[in-house]
Amino acid sequence: MKHAAGTLAFIARFVVLGLAAAFVISLLWPNVGNRLRQHFGVGQPAVEAPAAATPPARISGPASYADAVSRAAPSVVNIYANKMVTEQAVQMYTDPVLQRLFGGRPAGPAYKKREQNLGSGVIVSSQGYVLTNNHVIANADDIQVLLYDGRVAKAKVVGADMETDLAVLKIDAGNLPVIHIADRQPVRTGDVVLAIGNPLGLNQTVTMGIVSAIGRQLSSGSPEDFIQTDAAINLGNSGGALVNTEGELVGINTLLIGKAANAEGISFAIPVANAKKVLDQIIDTGHVVRGWMGADYTFVPVAADSGLPAAARGAVVTDIYPGGPAAQAGIQPHDILLRLGKEDIVDPADLRRHEAALKPGSKVEVSGLRNGTPFRTEVILAQRPPLTPTASLDG
Repeated sequence: MKHAAGTLAFIARFVVLGLAAAFVISLLWPNVGNRLRQHFGVGQPAVEAPAAATPPARISGPASYADAVSRAAPSVVNIYANKMVTEQAVQMYTDPVLQRLFGGRPAGPAYKKREQNLGSGVIVSSQGYVLTNNHVIANADDIQVLLYDGRVAKAKVVGADMETDLAVLKIDAGNLPVIHIADRQPVRTGDVVLAIGNPLGLNQTVTMGIVSAIGRQLSSGSPEDFIQTDAAINLGNSGGALVNTEGELVGINTLLIGKAANAEGISFAIPVANAKKVLDQIIDTGHVVRGWMGADYTFVPVAADSGLPAAARGAVVTDIYPGGPAAQAGIQPHDILLRLGKEDIVDPADLRRHEAALKPGSKVEVSGLRNGTPFRTEVILAQRPPLTPTASLDG
């Protein structure tokens, strides 16, 4: 019994001595325990650090648009429209009063000289059809087209439409690079676009911007709408291509608001869908025909406290042309038109587009509100009379 007690006392003293030694060692060498555990493969598994939050995906554009330009640029041509103009030499009056009142008087016979108008165009068919602006080639006696590969072709006018300021030319040449038309999805505000053309005679110039707005109406009486962009375009860009980042045609550059109006970065292009409709009609018949009701419209006024949505549907009739289709159908000023045929009317621009798309002579039902009371009538459309063309980019 005494032997067992002695053994236990010895073990207790050994354990106490060992713990004391371990305490001293841990004070002198703090990391020795970890090293021993790592050496013998003993210890708790390492605790994984919490995973860092995954940053949101960033959407970025391409570093270069060279591929889009290489696809579209060969289809863009330079147009040189030449015409003879008659001018009269003038001799200024020496008297300051007469000079201020009359300027001068004719001096000698009138003479003729050649003027050249610069513009751009887009090859839209392998048959040689080129789409451009009407003001580029208007009254031209001779039209020359410079192709991307350096070839020069004489062009003839197939037809023109003053209302949209579009014209279709025809050239006889082989192996023509036809531009791809964007028809998969409509252009959106904020989309990156590239303008390709012949500004100031600088061949094949590319500028970049975004679509600033769509559906711009520049004339209250016209059914056409425009793409507004801040891509830099200048004199000579008229008729050139506005393309997306895939090199597909989305519009035809046609006009700008310049610094004379204290504006910068405000340019307009004809949407490719509208341009293609004009193109097809001109190729088929040589001209464009539009339906017309003989009335002017504006937006439906909505009071701020009315509880109605701001974008109210329909169009308010502001004026009726005497003897026109609307007058004969009994439509009156202040009528609110809500439906044309099977189509609901969204706003005045929408009504003009639907109206213009119908053939003259067709009968269509019009319905709406008159003094708050529903009404409906039938209108036999006439052909739209010529309208004053929109101001041009080079005008």
